[in-house]
Amino acid sequence: MTTQLEHLPITKYALGLHTTTPELGLVISNCAENTRAHVWNLGRDLSSLIHQYIIDLIAPQNWQDLAFIAVAKGPGGFTGSRIGLVTARTLGQQLEIPVFAISTLAAFAWHENSKNLKSQPIIAVEMPAQRGQVFGAIYQIAADNSGIITLLADTVFTPETWQETLTNWHTEYQLIKATSGLAATVTSILELAYLDWQQGKRPDWSEALPYYGQHPVDM
Repeated sequence: MTTQLEHLPITKYALGLHTTTPELGLVISNCAENTRAHVWNLGRDLSSLIHQYIIDLIAPQNWQDLAFIAVAKGPGGFTGSRIGLVTARTLGQQLEIPVFAISTLAAFAWHENSKNLKSQPIIAVEMPAQRGQVFGAIYQIAADNSGIITLLADTVFTPETWQETLTNWHTEYQLIKATSGLAATVTSILELAYLDWQQGKRPDWSEALPYYGQHPVDM
């Protein structure tokens, strides 16, 4: 049976945030013809400037025009990830709208796939972590590009165990390395959230939790 997908009302918008690196990625879209996205390298000023940048990007829309919020949950920097999640959760609670927390690695895989639709549908994503370790995950792009399927959830590996995991993986895959430009995948964060929204998912703001992977005291 084919599931009837819901579409965002033309007057409604969604807001996406990506703060897991020193860059701030923001996007607002009605998931149709009107999308505005931008990336700023704010560094340590991220926490003090994020709210003003959101307000500036949203205009001429207003808070009541938002139907849901999407945010990168990590892995990534502890402070930046926390800022994004706290901001998204606060807005979701105050506006009483769903908040979708999307994996940084999943968004990177989706972004790479959108650049090359003929790429291998199974994508392994590797990202540097602290203390010489790596974050790794493996995803499968749905055949009709209707979503992304987690085959191996975001995990912290030693380089050796990650390589062993890839060597023993049972299907062909494409390996991509998420080393830069992560904030630019904020549009993919929003796209993945919208795919969930179309399927009727409406996660409460309290369900939006970060994925740090490593203890922040040691990072």
